[in-house]
Order: sequence, then structure tokens, then C-alpha cells
Amino acid sequence: MGKRKHLLGTTSKKPEDESSGSDEDFDMLDVEFEWFDPQAAYDFHGIKTLLQQLFDVDAQLFDLSALTDLILSQPLLGSTVKVDGNETDAYAFLSVLNLQEQRDKPVVASLIKYLKAKALASSQQSKLNDVLAQDDIPAIGLILTERLINVPSEVAPPMYTMLLEEIQWALEEKEPYDFSHYLLLSKTYTEVASRLDVEDERPKKKKKASGLDAQVFYFHPEDEVLHRHATEHGSFDYSTKQDEGHSDSKRAFQELGIRPQGHMILIEASNLEKAVKEVSDFLKPAP
Repeated sequence: MGKRKHLLGTTSKKPEDESSGSDEDFDMLDVEFEWFDPQAAYDFHGIKTLLQQLFDVDAQLFDLSALTDLILSQPLLGSTVKVDGNETDAYAFLSVLNLQEQRDKPVVASLIKYLKAKALASSQQSKLNDVLAQDDIPAIGLILTERLINVPSEVAPPMYTMLLEEIQWALEEKEPYDFSHYLLLSKTYTEVASRLDVEDERPKKKKKASGLDAQVFYFHPEDEVLHRHATEHGSFDYSTKQDEGHSDSKRAFQELGIRPQGHMILIEASNLEKAVKEVSDFLKPAP
């Protein structure tokens, strides 16, 4: 059974029309999204694909099949979002893992090692480094969430709201979800000058590309709201190195290349409810 349904608008680019001289023509489509519990019978492929997108080039460092199985072993915790019924692939998902409880599982151990290395290397993640460096890792809830690129951000607030409800129900049943902190793993990107335009010596284009490297953009706009309630947050470089043309492979209807980075947000458990409410207000669908 679905948890809930909601009609949202999603944007798609119009087919090329010779009568139109605009490059900014878009159609708004009404799509009915439905939220479900994660289900092993239907969701392995969809969640694994979204995990590959979340971890980007570092996905190869982890056993994503084992990670997907672990997420699916918690059917009453977390959500998937679909548009064509229960038996189809997820367009989005959200789940949480107890790093303390699951630390002996190989895939979780590799995740903890990875997160420790990224926190240690970042001047913005000193508190996270202190937390992860403890001999007995505390009860940290690792939030994993991702959605397909064109899925509207409005699908996120219900997933977070339902997660809070499900954690409360789990605590009433004495389940191990009494977290001290939540650690959200996400993604950001910066725009970089395209190597495909290297032969184009027009000064205008050079000026446009200069000085953009420092500006950070968010794949998930709700991350900026979560920052207001975070203990700390910061981006990190992926471990897997790519050739110089990799940024150009991520160009989409724009002149600049895209350089993705991983992103971590550490939130004290007592602050998550207020953060989720603010995310819901920020991403409230238009009436």
C-alpha cells in the first residue's frame, strides 16, 4: 500500500520547434507521485541505481548491492517515491542507517572508513571528525537520500516527515534508532570552464567563465535549509580521480562543465524535527 499521494508539477523541455526562437521553452507536466515503504520484491534495482548516482564516481568503492540489501532489510523505515505504481522502480528514496548498530557489516565499515577520511581531510568537518574518531562510534543515523535529476524537490519533505514518524514508532518498540546525531550524505557541484570551448578565444566567454569555481551549487535545494540547523557542513572531493574532460561529460544545455563533490551535513538529533519543518515550509508545493 502507498503511504500517500500528491500531484506535483515537473518541468520538461519542449521538442525543438522551428517556429520558436527561444532556447528557454519548457512544458509543465502534472505528475502524481506516490510514497511507499522500501520493498525487497520491487526496489533493489531502483535504489541501487540511485545509490550509484549519490556516490557518483566513488560508487565503485562500495558494495552497493550489500548496501541496498541493508536498506531493504528495514522495510518500516524510510520511503521510496514512484509514479507508476508499487511494482515499478523508485524515482527517489530516503533511508537511515545506524552506524553504531551496523558497524560490523563490511559495507558499513567501509562507509565509516570513507566518511572518517573525508572528515579528517576537511577543515569544515572538525566536529564530525571528533565524533567519528571515537573508538566506540556513537549512535549516528546516516541519512541516504537521492532522486532522479528531473524529480521535483517537493518530494523530499514528505520523506523526511515520515522518517521522523517512523523513528518515533521504532523507539516506542525499543528499536535501535535513538540517535545522538544525523549525518546526511549529499552532493554539490561547481561550474568550471569547459575544455570543449578552449579554441574559442572570445573575451566575453572567458570573462563569463572566470571566478565561478568558488560558487557552490546544490543538487538538493533543501540542503541549504538543513545547513541552518546543522552543527557543521562541508563538501569534499571524490577519491576516484577523473580525466580533465569528465566535467564536460556532465554538461547539460549550458556552456560550462560541472564538477560534482560529495557533501556532508551533521545535525544533532534534537534539531532534526525543526529542520524538517523548515524544509517543508521552504518546499511547500504551490496551491
